[in-house]
This record gives sequence, structure tokens and C-alpha cells, in this order.
Amino acid sequence: MDSLLKKHDRIIEITPMEIIRQWAKSINWDARLMAIRGPKGVGKSTMMRQYIKQHYELLDRQVLYVSCDDSYFSNHTLLELAEQFYLRGGKHLFIDEIHKYANWSHEIKEIYDFYPMMRIVISGSSLLSMMEGDADLSRRCINHDIQGLSFREFLHFYKGIEMPVYPLEELLTNPAPLVRRMNEKGRPVALFQEYLRYGYYPYYKENEIDYYQAIQQVVNNTIDNELTGICKVDIGNTRKIKSLMTTLCASEPYQVDISKMSIQSGLKRDTVLAYLNYMAKAKLIQLLYSDIVNVKRLQKPDKIFIDNPNMLYAWSSNPVKDGTIRETFVVNQLTAKHLVEFGKNRGDFKVDGKFTFEVGGEYKDFRQIKDVPDSYILADNLETVLGNKLPIWAVGFLY
Repeated sequence: MDSLLKKHDRIIEITPMEIIRQWAKSINWDARLMAIRGPKGVGKSTMMRQYIKQHYELLDRQVLYVSCDDSYFSNHTLLELAEQFYLRGGKHLFIDEIHKYANWSHEIKEIYDFYPMMRIVISGSSLLSMMEGDADLSRRCINHDIQGLSFREFLHFYKGIEMPVYPLEELLTNPAPLVRRMNEKGRPVALFQEYLRYGYYPYYKENEIDYYQAIQQVVNNTIDNELTGICKVDIGNTRKIKSLMTTLCASEPYQVDISKMSIQSGLKRDTVLAYLNYMAKAKLIQLLYSDIVNVKRLQKPDKIFIDNPNMLYAWSSNPVKDGTIRETFVVNQLTAKHLVEFGKNRGDFKVDGKFTFEVGGEYKDFRQIKDVPDSYILADNLETVLGNKLPIWAVGFLY
């Protein structure tokens, strides 16, 4: 226990405070049990440490941050930790990388039940389930799912440009104030192109080679460790999953042919569908359906996207097409807060069952969405609003 306290003191002391994300402000840190879920690299651990640094004095023993990949847990349990922490006056326990601890949900449930005065914050993979095994935590735990930096956050943290969040309805009904304000502060098209290449993860240090290698490590770690450890994917199939990623990166937003993917990967059809669903939950890809409400188990998606533009650039071995990047960005930003469906023949995407979006270049016209109510074009290389034709970068201000 003493070794954990010393590590806690050191890591909180050196925690950087330059990038404090908007997500941190929306989290209910006072909940009895709260989970922060998200893909590796988006700042979950830093967010927890920053909260401690902001709200507790150094050496305050009412709070403790630990990570489940610590060697302490090779011969100690979470229950033992909680008991020792409680006996020493502990009140707020932060447990990182919870998915790396076997049967974590059972012990977290016991801690929750045995120590009602203790607040518990856990963080882990996007694959983390609050309904694991017999220990159903879904009624006890408040979940917060986070993702990488929005275009707005990128501007704030890396360019010093302060812009507010614009909810989608406000953005669509009155986009002029956002567009005017952004143009006063910088050239949005150039900044947007920069963001698409290296603005999503909060650790870019203006070294593109190292940055892309870090993203590749995120993908490899997710496939090699999280999919095999949490989803019980056969370790012998990890190379085939990486091959699927390469195939998806090499294509335009992927029109799904499961039979072809099955042949290319050497996996059975149902296995391909299962793996695609695991990859989507792990935030490696995005699966779009034309009717998400009635999606059935192992149903073929209508379209597949890599999760975010930076990952697409980092993982692709071929030049990335503009149309692919545009649609990948739109899906990534919208799915953070909204329900996105494949639009079939009337627009590219349907959002919240109401809004229709067509995505394209600056000369994109309304032919495909003519007479469709609440329809909009999101156009690249555009710095102004032309009726229902908005700059594509505007959807980067939703969070």
C-alpha cells in the first residue's frame, strides 16, 4: 500500500495541466461509482489525474490513483486495496486500466456494497462492459464515453484559438455566428486540413513520424491485447484483423461485401461480422446501418469507416482520398453526441432520425437531396455559409 501512495504522489505531481478537456467538465465526479471509457490515447488517465490535482492537495490521503497494470496487483486484490485505503481514511478511489484486472466487475461490486461512503472512479477500454458476468453494474455505475479531440479542441490546445461549443440544432439553424467568429480568428480551411492529419489525439508534438507510430501502436495494442483479452478473440487471428484494417484503409468509405472480406481474410462470414463489431466497440472503425433501431445481431453493416482521420492517415499504406477523409471526419464528430445512420440514396447520412447530410467538395450541389426536409451539404474548402450549404469543419464544434 505504501508503494502505491508514493507512486500516486509522484504521478499526480508531474501530471501536465496544459490540456484540460471539455469532457472533464461534463463528468459527475461525485458519483458513488463512475466509469470513464474510451479508446487508448484519448486522455482518460490524464483526465483522472488532473481532477485529483485540481481538487486535492498533494499528499492528501483521502484520494488515491492506481493503475491495474501495477505490479502491486500481482499478489494483491482490489478488495485488499480498498480495505487498506478505507482504514487509512480514504474516500475517493481512482482505478485506471480496470480491464487489465481479471474479474474486476465482481470486486468493484463488492467494494461498492461494502464501503458506501467511498466514491469510486474506474477507467478502461471502450470495450468495458458494466454487465460483465454475474456482476451487473449497469444500475450502479454512471458511464462516460469519451473520444479524441474535436476540431474545436484542437484549435484551443494547439493553436490558442478559443471557440465555444455549438449544439447541432443551433449550428444548423444559425451557423453564421460560428463561421464569422472562426474567420475572424484564423483561416479555418488550412487549420482544418492540419487537424485531419494530426489533431485528434492529445499528444501531438509536431513530429508527424512519431505521432503516426504512436497511433499504430494504439491500433496494435487494441487488437493484440484488448480484443484478445476482453473479447476472447483467437490470438492467432490478430494478423487477419490487422489485414482487415488495411483493407478498410485502402478503400473509399467501404461498401460492405462480407463474402469478399471473408475470402480475403480467411475467416468465416460470421467471424468477420463478429470481429467487425468488436473493432467498432473498440473504436477502431465505425459501422453504419440504414436502420440502426432494428439492427439484428451479426447483421451486415451498410458502410464501414475507420474511426478517425488521423488513424486513417497513420494506418493507410496508400494515399488517402479526399472523399474518404471528409466522410470519416463527419461520422467521427457526429457520433460523439448523435445517432448517425447510413443515408442510402437520399444523402450520405441521416442524423437523429431528422437531419440529412450530403458531404462533398466546395462545388457539391443539392441534386441528391433535393426536396428532402432538413437537408444540408457539408462542403470542403469553404469558409462561408451558402444557405443550407455549410463548411464541413463546422461540425467540429459539437464538443
